[in-house]
Amino acid sequence: MKIAILGTRGIPSGYSGYEAFAEELGVRLVNRGHEVTVYAHKNMFTDFQPEYRGIKLKYIPSMKGKNTSQFSHSFLSTWKVIFSGTDVVLFCNAANGPFGLLLSMFGKRNCINVDGLEWMRPKWSNAGKKYFYFGAWCATKFFNVVITDAKGMQDYYKKEFNCTSTDIAYGADLKYAENPDAIRKLGLEPFQYYLIASRLVPDNNADIIVKAFLKSNSKRVLAIAGGTVYKNPFEEELRAIADPERIKFLGHINDSTLIKELHANAYAYTHGHEFGGTNPALLKGLAYGNCVIALDTVFNREVLKDGEYGILYKKDISDLAEKINSIDGDENLAQSYRDKSRIRITERYTWEHITDQYEEVFHKLLKGGK
Repeated sequence: MKIAILGTRGIPSGYSGYEAFAEELGVRLVNRGHEVTVYAHKNMFTDFQPEYRGIKLKYIPSMKGKNTSQFSHSFLSTWKVIFSGTDVVLFCNAANGPFGLLLSMFGKRNCINVDGLEWMRPKWSNAGKKYFYFGAWCATKFFNVVITDAKGMQDYYKKEFNCTSTDIAYGADLKYAENPDAIRKLGLEPFQYYLIASRLVPDNNADIIVKAFLKSNSKRVLAIAGGTVYKNPFEEELRAIADPERIKFLGHINDSTLIKELHANAYAYTHGHEFGGTNPALLKGLAYGNCVIALDTVFNREVLKDGEYGILYKKDISDLAEKINSIDGDENLAQSYRDKSRIRITERYTWEHITDQYEEVFHKLLKGGK
């Protein structure tokens, strides 16, 4: 099959989420004999490679501006792919829901991975929230297949939009610590720190994690891998309340090998994401052998199998502080979660399994089904 992936920034990329998804899925599809093309943002690259790891790349221009870049890129990419020999189009992000109408009008078989509940995220303006909701509604009306990445998200789309979606989770690869000295260069010691690895936005709840950690009795430090190149009031608020002796800001880290070492050498990974489906950072925490402490949401509970593979905490500072104290004072308990964390990945979240499921969707689309 000739498969096109649209709606990401492009690959290779230091961003996570959809970019990593496009690469991991694309490489495996190529290895299975398919032709895969990823449509990339031209203004985000300086080295215009014709292909990467066997995946063909098309660089499409876009308008500058936070609110216009992705929409304009998706609009142009849609027209490009319509007049190509592509068999199946996979779009990423519910915001691209309206483009399903164009694809279907021109006979292109298509599907969309809608990701999380963007219209619930506090970082967006009211207009932005309304557009994301509109985009999700369009996705359920215009795309041949809607893909949700968690059972909880599948249930939500059924209830909210009366949409029967296909549940295919995100994936992860099992990895292990190989170079603990890499984290020592950041001023950290193996198993003497807790880790946050996320964008510093309100709905990832880093403020609750910081406050809970400061309230806990832990003598370890809390390392925060995440940040932005632009002015971020939320990050500034975090820095204002943080005790520099106990909280260490590492900034945004592009190096995937270093991210692996940060995870694999952490005493525990603390996860506060609230509105997404199956979150890539949470899967990394498990795949890299972490003791995981995660906010109790329907999506995180699904990944951790109701607490079997990690500790769930309420959206409450005191409750999280108690959970931190419980594992901080009991190293055997923390180790017991590390010992079984990767089992959860092999049960459901390997990239090979995810690729099997997408390949099945693509074959059904080509046969005219859903």
